[in-house]
This record gives sequence, C-alpha cells and structure tokens, in this order.
Amino acid sequence: MQAIISSGGKQFKVGKGSKINVEKLNLNVGDKIIFDKVLAIIAENSNVIGKPHIEGASVDGKIIEQYRGEKVTIIKFKRRKHYKKKQGHRQNYTRVEILKIKDK
Repeated sequence: MQAIISSGGKQFKVGKGSKINVEKLNLNVGDKIIFDKVLAIIAENSNVIGKPHIEGASVDGKIIEQYRGEKVTIIKFKRRKHYKKKQGHRQNYTRVEILKIKDK
C-alpha cells in the first residue's frame, strides 16, 4: 500500500518503511509524527483519491534526523559598475521514516 501525503507545501509518495526528506519540523529525533493530509491511497485492488484530503486517513512516521541541505550560492553582478555580491543559503530538513499507513 502506498499513499500521497502533503507536508510543507510539497507532496510525497510514500510506502511503509520508506524515508522522506521534508521541510524542517520542530520535533526532536525519535518523536512520532502523524501526517493527516493524505491526498490519495494506492492499494493493490483499489485506489482512493481525496477531494482534497481523505477523511480519517493518516500516515504515521518517526523522526530519524534533523539536518541541513547542500549550500546554494547566490551571486549578484552588475557589469562595469564594480558591483558584486555573493551570498549562501542552507535549508533545514527533517528525515522521516514511514511506519504505518492507515486508511479510513
């Protein structure tokens, strides 16, 4: 069984035991999390699609790691004006392991 969930403005296709990287969640490593915004459930014999979410369905997960992504470099440059600006950014992420998919 697989599900499509929404977290942090993004959609993820997950199955039991899969690991996903979502935008930073303010939880500690080892905490349990319940994703209740389930958009679709894909089973062997039937598919359920929510409008927009499936009532009563949820996906349980466990926080594995809090980490920062790769550095993205931003460079601004104006020719002939001696203007250069360099800036970097690292996004915070949370790695979640999916434990269970509950349909209604």
